[in-house]
Amino acid sequence: MAAVQTSAPAQGGLAQTIRGSMPIWIAAASIMLVLLMIVPIPYWLLDVLLSLNIAVALVIIGTTLYTEQALGFSVFPTLLLIITLFRLSLNITATRSILLHGFAGDVIAFFGQIVVGGNYAVGFVVFLILIIIQFVVITNGAGRVAEVAARFTLDAMPGKQLAIDADLNAGLITEAEARQRRKDIQRSADFYGAMDGASKFVRGDAIAALIIVAINTVGGFIVGMAQLHMTWQQSLTTFTLLTVGEGIVTQVPALLISTATGIIVTRAASESNFGTDLTRQLTAQPNALLIASVVTAIFGFARLVPLVMFPISALLLFAYFRQRGLQRAGLLPGPTGVAPGAAPTATTASPARPAESVVPLLSYDPMELEIGFGLIPLVDVNQGGDLLERITLIRRHAARDLGIVVPPIRVRDNLQLKPSSYIIKIYGLEVARADVMVSRLLAMNPGTATAPLDGIATTEPAFNLPALWIPESSRGEAEMAGYTVIDPTSVIATHITEIIRSHAPDLLGRQETSALMDNIKSHYPVVVDELVPGLLTVGEVQRVLQNLLRERIPVRNLVLILETLADAGRTSKDVDYLTERVRSALARHICAEYAEDGLLSVITVDPRLESLLGEAVRRGEDAYALLDPNTVARVYASLTRQIATAQSGGLHPIVLTSPSIRLALKRLTERAAPQLVVLSYSEIAPGLRVESIGQITTTEAAPEPLTTP
Repeated sequence: MAAVQTSAPAQGGLAQTIRGSMPIWIAAASIMLVLLMIVPIPYWLLDVLLSLNIAVALVIIGTTLYTEQALGFSVFPTLLLIITLFRLSLNITATRSILLHGFAGDVIAFFGQIVVGGNYAVGFVVFLILIIIQFVVITNGAGRVAEVAARFTLDAMPGKQLAIDADLNAGLITEAEARQRRKDIQRSADFYGAMDGASKFVRGDAIAALIIVAINTVGGFIVGMAQLHMTWQQSLTTFTLLTVGEGIVTQVPALLISTATGIIVTRAASESNFGTDLTRQLTAQPNALLIASVVTAIFGFARLVPLVMFPISALLLFAYFRQRGLQRAGLLPGPTGVAPGAAPTATTASPARPAESVVPLLSYDPMELEIGFGLIPLVDVNQGGDLLERITLIRRHAARDLGIVVPPIRVRDNLQLKPSSYIIKIYGLEVARADVMVSRLLAMNPGTATAPLDGIATTEPAFNLPALWIPESSRGEAEMAGYTVIDPTSVIATHITEIIRSHAPDLLGRQETSALMDNIKSHYPVVVDELVPGLLTVGEVQRVLQNLLRERIPVRNLVLILETLADAGRTSKDVDYLTERVRSALARHICAEYAEDGLLSVITVDPRLESLLGEAVRRGEDAYALLDPNTVARVYASLTRQIATAQSGGLHPIVLTSPSIRLALKRLTERAAPQLVVLSYSEIAPGLRVESIGQITTTEAAPEPLTTP
């Protein structure tokens, strides 16, 4: 027992050592092939190498037949080069022996005698036919297939890359799977490109074989008569035999390798190894076997061919009944439109197409980006495009910034768009459209530019700011002049980010809300269990979150929001009331978005307007609907002036009012200033200094600005 225990590791270590040293031996053998062309070798070694050449060729063609996919034998192009060099080295060595000694070993003599068979002319013609078949049929066909496969694979790469990126953005595959698929596509392109070049080696080898045959025949005839003192009959007989034998020994493996080359490049649509696919597909239609059986039987009865046709017909008929029996037993798929084991009826006699499911057509992608043909370089990774990576970062930023999970953004090309255009859709509806110029940069004047700039005038799509499309060579000049310069990918990414912020409520459905709550429940189960479903439903929580997102308030602190809803939900289930309570709880978070250095600059509201709005507020109604149109117009005019004053001072316009009318004032001002921030006194964080920079009033003149501690 001890001996067994000690010998097993020794054997494993020896096998591991041999396996680890194989690359060194293979590299050394490849180098020795060159020396084989120069250094003479004994006859016995030549016999060994010729036999090894035949064995390797058989192994290669067997491997190609059992390989399920071409990439499963990706080393084949390099192996083809090494084998061709090996075969040429044997040709040169054998030619040297034939011309010097009139003998090249037992293997060559054996094959020569078999092929010639006593008739040197017929043997030589058979050998030439073998070379011509390899050169004209197999080699040319394999080379053409490899060339077409390489061209089609390279042409299809951008589309395959877009499909992978679209599946990744749709969440159908993971990033690891996407990387593996991209790697497989690149390897496939490299493989077929290498096969296109490697097939030229096979063609060149066939040409070299013809030249070597001519040299051996003519040169051997002359050497036999001039140096070996043979008669012309003896010289012709000897060297023809050796030439045919040497050619057969080397060209039979060459023919096998050429066939393997054709097999490996034609396995593009295979599903399994060649034998399995051939058996399954040839016997998939039993009626074809029946027809072949009947025709061969007719030939036998008509005595047009020997009676051997009857056994062949019987064999085909047996295969027909066997396949039909397997189909009836349900072990094989039956004819199209007929279930396995079911008898054909009036309704199933004719092939019927399966009913197409239309359910997938009912769904929309939550968010889509459709691009024109000219914008594909921004998406294609092989052309340096990084838009898809930017979109992934945008989704991560939205999760950190807004507190919601943005659904995957599907990117697809749309040939109906202008080449430079793109469209952003939400649930199938277009929400934004713009144009970008791939070969230029966008330059915007932030107000600090010191000199005019030449370019194509346009509008920045995210914020509708005036801008210029400038050549890439003008980037340094534009930055020195004070312009903000961004690339086309950043333009689209910024636009998508702004669309997500402005349409965040539309992207947050009940399912997404439930997913957010499930995430919170895994860490804070008591909070969720107390709120849902005892006090509020998921739909009511969703509407509160949508109200917050509609005014661009992040919902990152979902624990605090749910705790506030649990407290307020005992008093009322009114969504507006619940939203205002949550806003008050998020006072620090809200003020942190707008305050600078502990100072919040706001626009206050005239007390008379507050009183007017307070009287107009009715439960379930919009407050501005009860105001006089002239009053609303004066409020809009005053608000417009105050917003312009705040923006001219570089401040974000924020209106501060009492909690009871905050929502009414927001709804009143939504049409005039959708992005206006309206806060209530209860939303001011403790310790924050507030400065009034103006006041909204219903009169023509506005009071002087007032600063409050």
